[in-house]
Amino acid sequence: MAKKITDHVTWVGKVDWELKSFHGNELSTHRGSSYNSYLVRGSEKTVLIDTVWQPFDLEFVTRLKQEIDLNEIDAVIMNHNEVDHSGALPELMREIPNTPIYCTKKGEAIIRGHYHPENWNFVNVKTGNTLSLGDTTLTFVEAPMLHWPDTMFTYFSGDGGILFSNDGFGQHYATESLYNDCVDTAELYYEAEKYYANILAPFSAMAVKKINEILAMNLPLTLICPSHGVIWKENPAQIVTQYLTWAQNYQINQVTIVYDTMWNSTRKMAEAIADGIRSERPEFTVKLMNAAKDDKNDITTEVFHSKAVLIGSPTINNGYSYAIAGILEMLCGMKLKQKKAAAFGSYGWSGDAPKLMTEHLAKGGFEIVNEGYRSLWVPDSDELERARQYGCEFAKAL
Repeated sequence: MAKKITDHVTWVGKVDWELKSFHGNELSTHRGSSYNSYLVRGSEKTVLIDTVWQPFDLEFVTRLKQEIDLNEIDAVIMNHNEVDHSGALPELMREIPNTPIYCTKKGEAIIRGHYHPENWNFVNVKTGNTLSLGDTTLTFVEAPMLHWPDTMFTYFSGDGGILFSNDGFGQHYATESLYNDCVDTAELYYEAEKYYANILAPFSAMAVKKINEILAMNLPLTLICPSHGVIWKENPAQIVTQYLTWAQNYQINQVTIVYDTMWNSTRKMAEAIADGIRSERPEFTVKLMNAAKDDKNDITTEVFHSKAVLIGSPTINNGYSYAIAGILEMLCGMKLKQKKAAAFGSYGWSGDAPKLMTEHLAKGGFEIVNEGYRSLWVPDSDELERARQYGCEFAKAL
C-alpha cells in the first residue's frame, strides 16, 4: 500500500521479499529488495518518479489507481531505465499514453530499445533543467555510469530538500519500515556495501566526481530516496560520506583467501597460509572463502574492502577451476585499485594454475606480490610449514 513520506511525497513502490537473485543470477539478494517509486504532489502539478520491475506492473498500476486518478499525473520522471525501474512503464502508458516522460537523451534511447513505443511523449533533460510543480521545483542532475549511461538524479526543493537518487545510495534490502533508522544498521550497511562493491565499484572515479558536484551545490537535504532499499532519513549525509570513502580505494586491515579444492590439498594450503598471515600480522582479519561454495557476491564484497587477496586453485586441465575462473573474471571487472595479490595451488603433473591466475590478477590491476606458491600432490607437515612461511612472507609485504 502507499505510504506518505512527507507533505508532498508518497511512496508507491513494491517490496519484494522473495527476490533471491538479480541481474539474472549475477547478483545475490539474500535479504530481498524493493522497487521504490514516488508520487510527488505540488500545488500545480503531480509527478511520478520511477516505476517498478515488470513482473509487478499490473499490481503497481492497480495500487497507483487507489492512490490517485492516473489522469492527474502530469509527468513521469524516469531517473534510470533498467527494467527494475521502468518495467511498469508500458502498462502505465496504456492508461495515460500522452503523459510526458522526463529522462536523459540516453534514457529515451534505452526505453525505446526495451519497449519499442510508437507515440510516447519524451522530454529530454540535462543537468540544471527544472520542472516547476507550482510551489516546489524538481531539478535534474545527470549521473552517467552510476551505473548506466542514462542515469540521472532528481532533486526536489520542497520538504527541506529531497534527493531521488535511483540506484545511487541504494541497497537490495526488503523492509516495510522504509527508513534507515528503523532497520538493523549492520545489515543495512553490509547490503549497501555489497551493492556498491558489486555494481558501482567500476565507476568509482565518476561517483566521486558526481558526489562532489552535488555537494558543491550546497543544497538543503532532509531525505535521500533511492530506488532500492531504505530511505535515508536519519542523518542522510552519512551514506554520502560513506560512498566517498568506498569510492577512494577503500580498504581495511583484511586479507581474503579465495580458493577452490578437489581433494582438499589446496584447502589445506589455504589454511596454512592463513595461519602464517595471522602470526605475522595479528592485527589483520583473515577470511577464507571457498569459491565453489560461498556466494560469489559476498566474496567480491570481502575482497572489495581487503588490502590483499590470495587466490588458490588446483591445476585442472593445465588451468584452474571453473569456480575460480568466474571469481577472477568478476574481481577483475570491478577495476579495484591499490590491492595486493598472489596465487597458490596444488598440482599433480602440471602446475600451471598459480602462474595463470597471477597473470589474470595482473591484468585486472592487482599489485602482484610474488610469483605464487604451489605444492605437489597432498601437502605433508613439512609442506604445510612451508605454506605457513609463505603466508608470513606475504604478510610482510602488506
